[in-house]
Amino acid sequence: MNGMGGWLGGLALLGTGETRSISAENPDGSRQGGARAVPDAGNAGSELGVGWKIRPCIDLPAGSTTTLADLKGPGVIQHIWITVDTKLYRDGVLRLYWDGEASPSVEVPLGDFFLNGHGLRYDVNALPMCVNPAGGFNCYFPMPFRKGARVTIENQRNDVVGGFFYQITYSLEPVPEGAASFHAQWRRSLTSREHPEHLLLEGVRGRGHYVGTHLAWTQMSNGWWGEGEMKFFLDGDGAHPTICGTGTEDYFGGAWCFDGRTYATPFLGYPLYRKEAGEVPRHGLYRFHVPDPIRFTADLTVTVQALGWRPSGKYQPLTDDIASTAYWYQTEPHGAFPVLPVLRDRYSR
Repeated sequence: MNGMGGWLGGLALLGTGETRSISAENPDGSRQGGARAVPDAGNAGSELGVGWKIRPCIDLPAGSTTTLADLKGPGVIQHIWITVDTKLYRDGVLRLYWDGEASPSVEVPLGDFFLNGHGLRYDVNALPMCVNPAGGFNCYFPMPFRKGARVTIENQRNDVVGGFFYQITYSLEPVPEGAASFHAQWRRSLTSREHPEHLLLEGVRGRGHYVGTHLAWTQMSNGWWGEGEMKFFLDGDGAHPTICGTGTEDYFGGAWCFDGRTYATPFLGYPLYRKEAGEVPRHGLYRFHVPDPIRFTADLTVTVQALGWRPSGKYQPLTDDIASTAYWYQTEPHGAFPVLPVLRDRYSR
């Protein structure tokens, strides 16, 4: 291996891209556009004047959709950082649109996109996504765009949400012809004993690769809940999948019911196990297929089963509440997303 090898080997190589960053202090990311806000008498920085911390965040009006970034390409979004009160984790919807498309390629409740499910805040230490104390959301998935990109946040609450902090860093540079577009989709279902299976994705058409799974799993009965298998149906698979795991905890890189412990690693984690008095047990799990993307050429469907154990030693179909976020790259145009559940149907508590 030469001296430029390894994970960080490319950092020393000069590129042609131009780095830009959008925040409340520079809303359009323009050159010399930052720190221009003029403080009024009530501002915390009024004694310092222009050029200091005057407009670090924004308010989101009730029932509003706010455009956080409206970019002209070609380029690639490299990092998204957001923090806000937990009340927006399920009540706010993050959407991303590529190259003038009418329907979003990303449509996910804000917290779930950043691996904080159930409307709860907890730390996550993964490579493409991390959540740091106290509620610092970070996404490092590269998101290329050719003509433009638009990032919005919808506040679906009936009150104003103040203190929405954000920063979107991107590079203006040519996009390789083979680069696919980033996608993420959220679904929630209550499995049945007749058919104890949650559908993460269907209707994906085109060529691409699947890169990540997040599950916010609400357990509706006692005992072990993670015996079900993850299945990937690729390129015309019928009743039987091409890729089939051996159990839920196995898919997320654990074993033997996680031994009652949580963990977070660069690509796999079980950062949340919450069981408190007066609550049903809740779990948060993630897996990122970064070294091992699941490639498809025509179509993709993804499912997970909800199975436990009967006292007889037979599998028990479970009625559990499962919310999922699936992450993938594909060629455009993408298929229609299912209608996002209304606010009251996004909570199990």
